[in-house]
Amino acid sequence: MTYGWAILIIAVVLGALFQLGIFNASTFTPKAPPGACHVFRPNGPGTTSFINTQGICNGELPQYVAVFNGQINNFISVTKTSTLNSLGTTGKFTVSAWVYYTNGDLCNGVFGDWTDPSNGFNLIAGGAGGNNCAPLYVGPNWAALLWPAGYDYLPQYQWEMITATYDGSTGYAAIYLNNQVFQSGTILSGQGLLESAAFKIGGVGWTTSGTFKGKMANVQLYNTSLSSSEIAALFNEGVGGSPVKLSNLVGWWPLNGDAKDYSGNNNNGAASGITFTSNWESGYSSP
Repeated sequence: MTYGWAILIIAVVLGALFQLGIFNASTFTPKAPPGACHVFRPNGPGTTSFINTQGICNGELPQYVAVFNGQINNFISVTKTSTLNSLGTTGKFTVSAWVYYTNGDLCNGVFGDWTDPSNGFNLIAGGAGGNNCAPLYVGPNWAALLWPAGYDYLPQYQWEMITATYDGSTGYAAIYLNNQVFQSGTILSGQGLLESAAFKIGGVGWTTSGTFKGKMANVQLYNTSLSSSEIAALFNEGVGGSPVKLSNLVGWWPLNGDAKDYSGNNNNGAASGITFTSNWESGYSSP
């Protein structure tokens, strides 16, 4: 009986350590430092000729990820440049991010237009109860892609890659969870995206109360609607993956220790109340 209790205690301790990620292989994997990979544009921001990635760009795990506390004015703001304004002319976009969010009861904005959903778009991870937060809004007129039946928000307390795509020429939009379509449909046919002053990372655009709570990494923004195979390739690179379509890359915020844009387009973010942690591996498994 004594041995039985000892074995039980050891099993409980090992289970707790496993839950904390102590035995996760990612904990012992070498991490790429901040700014380890970036896109080089020899002809300057907004150009696409001869662009390439430079540095450690083989999908290594990041050294840090961003931590959002879900409080008002806790987000990263990005002032729109001419490259971001290109979203208003193409009418197409893809936004992708790795998230580990911890509050399904609020509108947890992952990436959002600075003003309101009638200008641009907003990608949301959570919105249970009476918040009426759809996972994707596209302007104008608050067009929304709704949650699938049985869902109020995406999975919590684990790392997931969330991706949204939209094609203004057809109105087709899709939400991907990791490398699979989570929800899709035609929501606003024949409409492009309107331009506005800025975007948020970690917040919905139209309110300061819909800020993200949890951890986030590797936010990428494109001025095209990526294909399913391209999104699968991005997912398979893991949380430290580099962009898959440089010619359409508008912004890239790895959030690996800072809020800088590493797309070569100088769309650097300004962090408000954001911290960065090197202890983030719990809940993450490499694809």
